[in-house]
Amino acid sequence: MRRSIFSAVLTLTVCIASAAHSAETIYGAMAKAYENNPSLNSARAGLRAVDENVPLAKSGHRPRVQATSSLLYNFDADKRGYSSASFGVEINQSIFDGFQTRNNIKGAEAGVRAERANLLNTEQNTLFDASQAYMDVLQNRQIASLRAQNIDSLNEQLRSERSRFEVGEGTRTDVAQAQASLAAARAQLIAAQAQVKSSEAIYMQIVGTEPGALKTPAPLSKLLPRSLAQAEQIAFSSHPAIEVRNALVDSGLFSVKAAEGAFLPQVGMSASVTQSYSSSASGGSVSGDSSGSSTNGRVGLSVTVPIYQGGQASATVRKSKEQLGQARLEVDVARNQVRAAVVSAYTQLEASRASVSANQEGVSAARLALNGVVEERSVGQRTTLDVLNARTVVLNAQIALVQAQRNQVVSSYALASAIGRLNAKRLGLSVAVKDPEEHYNAVKDKWFGLRTPDGR
Repeated sequence: MRRSIFSAVLTLTVCIASAAHSAETIYGAMAKAYENNPSLNSARAGLRAVDENVPLAKSGHRPRVQATSSLLYNFDADKRGYSSASFGVEINQSIFDGFQTRNNIKGAEAGVRAERANLLNTEQNTLFDASQAYMDVLQNRQIASLRAQNIDSLNEQLRSERSRFEVGEGTRTDVAQAQASLAAARAQLIAAQAQVKSSEAIYMQIVGTEPGALKTPAPLSKLLPRSLAQAEQIAFSSHPAIEVRNALVDSGLFSVKAAEGAFLPQVGMSASVTQSYSSSASGGSVSGDSSGSSTNGRVGLSVTVPIYQGGQASATVRKSKEQLGQARLEVDVARNQVRAAVVSAYTQLEASRASVSANQEGVSAARLALNGVVEERSVGQRTTLDVLNARTVVLNAQIALVQAQRNQVVSSYALASAIGRLNAKRLGLSVAVKDPEEHYNAVKDKWFGLRTPDGR
């Protein structure tokens, strides 16, 4: 008998160890979100599209080559016909465009920097959402488990109250109070189970897979600052939301310079070669036919000096300057938003740490009080309602502790995100970190080609 009990315990221990080993970690969930999240993959596609703005801008320095052809047939009242055909190649090359192309290139490069920072910010938000969804599933499962355990305890108490009533030691009121508490606990369990399903659906949306067994994580610590002042300093120097605005200021400055280039002279060169063929027929007679061909070449240099463009160029410059001013103001907006996020995350993390400690003491005290009330109830010094109330206090304390532990972990990741450090590279996620330079280098100097670097 003892041998069979030992074997059962050993089997249970192995199963628990195996389940713990195969449980998903919070880093694993974030790694899956990094690879699978549709919003993050959409932002990556958006960056690849913005990369193409650089070769688009560079095309202003490159020649335009086109083939031309024409076919013409004329006839008059005397039935004399004339036909002609020409084929040629024409090349146009801009030599000087008032520095518009040069500034457009620099503006496009600044736009790429802005979009890269925006992608990094999206990555941060996605990883934080994944960590929050992970902790929500874990929290709601723990709460549902606590409520299920509470139902087991209330069932046991209801059986005890009925037994006491049958032997004349209890009253019908005691039984009714136990039944009411059990019914309320069942309703709360149903609500808790619904919350579990809801949080699992959000997890699926963000991470891309259904949550299996989850391992309880410790709060993030390796990326966090030591003080609020250090947190603000780190955020102001490297937060991607601020980098986005700074890059947009650079892009706006080059847009102003490019618009001002419309007031400068434009110099261009063109060259063409044309092969022409002609023939004529008189009155339908073959003997009157004549034909010939010629080759013509042309090389030219053109200079255009703008004098007045109907106010369009002036309005474009003014508009660009106002947009630049707005971009500079947006830098201050971003800094204020980042500062508020840092202060909020830092203080919430401190509060959650204190809350965990306080709730741990609360759970211990509530359990001790429950044991005392049960003992006093057995000697007639307490009522059934007192026991039920004490049991509710224990349950509420346990749920509060679970929520405080969840908030501490989420707050630690929120602080890492607020200072701009929550990304796959810094976290050391088990993923191949996607380098935006690869696509940019593949397209920035392309002169032709319809296929994207990945073959589409």
